[in-house]
Amino acid sequence: MIKLGIIGMSEGNAHPYSWSSIINGQFDGDEISRIGYPAVASYLEANKDTLGISDAIVTHVWCQERKIAESIAHSSGITHVVDNIVDMIGEVDAVILGRDDPENHVQMAKPFVEAGVPVFIDKPLAYSQNDLDWFADGVAQGRFIMSCSSMRYANECRIAKQELATLGEIELVTAVGKKDWKKYGIHLLEAVFSVLDDPLPVSIKHIGELDKEIVHVRLANGTDIMLHLYQHISGTFQVTFFGRQGWKLIDIRNSYSMFRDNMIEFIRSVQEGKPRLDFKKTHRLMRVVIGAQESFLQGGKTILL
Repeated sequence: MIKLGIIGMSEGNAHPYSWSSIINGQFDGDEISRIGYPAVASYLEANKDTLGISDAIVTHVWCQERKIAESIAHSSGITHVVDNIVDMIGEVDAVILGRDDPENHVQMAKPFVEAGVPVFIDKPLAYSQNDLDWFADGVAQGRFIMSCSSMRYANECRIAKQELATLGEIELVTAVGKKDWKKYGIHLLEAVFSVLDDPLPVSIKHIGELDKEIVHVRLANGTDIMLHLYQHISGTFQVTFFGRQGWKLIDIRNSYSMFRDNMIEFIRSVQEGKPRLDFKKTHRLMRVVIGAQESFLQGGKTILL
């Protein structure tokens, strides 16, 4: 049985609740709704017959506020709440850093990376080149670091991938989502790049504005990708692939299945001793995320990779 520790939580991100529940096979819907995430309680309730992942259990939790850690522990059946993040070292086999505030990821992951504890880090891995370089150096030294958006494992994307050949050569991809580029751009990127089998991006340009962020990515094969993150639109994740023989729209809605498959992939990776997701793919997308921000700060300058 693989023992996992989970680190949470950051504002607006319920992953520590949902991921722990998916792995441990239990949840308290009233508690999750009470703290502000009724949609999470609803999808856990709708999928309660498939909750639980064999051979793994979340045994330890840490949050900056103990009462939040106790809430997560109560909801998900976690037996140990620790007061110091490093207290997990030696007690767990791997750690899930379930926070999506990338500016804190190096600080929180560092004790585990240096101790040789496998770590999964919630999206986005980093939002500065220095932080990305730190993680890349760790991977180069053989450290177990895995990170991605669960959108990579969305059922809707898997279906689109198997049908992609019928569209002919892809000329254009458009993607639309709610919220901001910093935390949610990686969702759209993972969806697009996973369907296209992780192609090579060569340039990035941010042509939007605050709360209406639009990013153009050009691939090495000439395909254009247009990504739109609008803060005030209705919640959505939509991607459309336009080929010479056809087009396909995917509307990504099944959060539960993508989260479950993501956790399964991390647990399988721990069992196999190395991440099943090549870090080069993560690094490439993080360069796009960071490059778009660089472009925005430079007034829409094209950033070459």
